[in-house]
Amino acid sequence: MPRMNWLTNFVRPKIRALVGTRKEIPDNLWEKCPGCNAMLFKRELEERMNVCHHCGFHLKLDIATRLRMLFDDGVYSLIDVPRVEADPLKFRDQKKYVDRLKDAQNKTGRQDAIVVAEGLMGEAETVIAAFDFSFMGGSMGLAVGEGLITAARRAVANRAPLIVIPASGGARMQEGILSLMQMPRSIIAAKQVKEAGLPYIVVFTNPTTGGVTASFAMVGDIHIAEKGALIGFAGTRVIESTIRETLPAGFQRSEYLQEHGMVDIVVTRKELRDTLIRVLGFLRKERRRKTEGLTGPVPHGAHSR
Repeated sequence: MPRMNWLTNFVRPKIRALVGTRKEIPDNLWEKCPGCNAMLFKRELEERMNVCHHCGFHLKLDIATRLRMLFDDGVYSLIDVPRVEADPLKFRDQKKYVDRLKDAQNKTGRQDAIVVAEGLMGEAETVIAAFDFSFMGGSMGLAVGEGLITAARRAVANRAPLIVIPASGGARMQEGILSLMQMPRSIIAAKQVKEAGLPYIVVFTNPTTGGVTASFAMVGDIHIAEKGALIGFAGTRVIESTIRETLPAGFQRSEYLQEHGMVDIVVTRKELRDTLIRVLGFLRKERRRKTEGLTGPVPHGAHSR
């Protein structure tokens, strides 16, 4: 029989009974900034749209918060995305893919990594397809392909611009070749919007990588990126080990890609909504000018590829 510790088993309970039980302090009040390692008070961080006030690093933003931030008065409607077969390849590694899906669905409350929404932005009807990185790293599988097709069709039907906001590690390995087939499908979705004469805008967030970058994310009429976002296909270490050279500082970040012509505009999160409204306004005016047979210079920042 273990020996009784009189301090633990007798004195401490007596003291607690006298002074009352101390309230437990939540352990999730603070978050560490990946950019400068500063400890950030979560409530203050949320008020700043998840942007570090020390170094300006843009932390990941909850998808519902992002949509409320973009649409007028935070009001929007979700568009149903057709269901797909959950585990077409019956894939299993350390865990069954179907179980990974259930875990992600329970964690996020979503069916998959994409959300399609519509509403007013700058008092104009707009369709947005946004990725949820917390759902299996925002990876692109059958469901994401269906989401992009659905968003494109809705934009065409409503004569509305389509804004796609990727936050993804790329194609979903558990769906193999079927996930890679979503790359050409996503290109078709973008093409449908463009052929209808509607704006197709991509907003790069951190991270946008892999097969997502290699497909629909790089064919926008306008490319806008949040400050400091990682944008690329393969990782930096993979590239360096392949070419056996050290890459430039800031390689694959928003600012570097803007300097090299792959991104048109780099903005802070606070500026994103106003920038989108302004760009869409320019594009609508230009389309109206073309419809009326007018000619003239296109406003700066509104050139289509």
